Amino acid sequence: MTGQDLALVEIRRLEPEHLTRAYGLDMKLLYPWDGMAAPFRGAWCVLRPGDSSVAHAHHEHEIFIGMAGRAEVVAGDRRHAFAAGDIVFLRPGIEHHLVNDPDAGEDFSYYAIWWDREMSAEFAAHDTGEAGSA
Repeated sequence: MTGQDLALVEIRRLEPEHLTRAYGLDMKLLYPWDGMAAPFRGAWCVLRPGDSSVAHAHHEHEIFIGMAGRAEVVAGDRRHAFAAGDIVFLRPGIEHHLVNDPDAGEDFSYYAIWWDREMSAEFAAHDTGEAGSA
């Protein structure tokens, strides 16, 4: 593989030692990532046994992609099983949080990806060179 080939692919490693405790779980934001622009935002999230993320609602669309373990998604007054390989879609305005049973015995890991029209417009402007210095 040449140096030019390496520039075509960038890999961000998981680095579990660099997770930050926030919103009731351990996480690492996708951004900032120098040289990468996208019409969405995201985070790698780890819910430890007994963890419950902070209940919240927001204007963005959001998906969760289960990577390892199992947990529950609580939306309104309903609980939904969520396991590795599952994908959850949340529409804007739905209050939600995730819970990992204290007896689960394992972490639940997932990617959270969210987007709105503003993020899409910002990406489109950047992609076409219409953005300022952003």
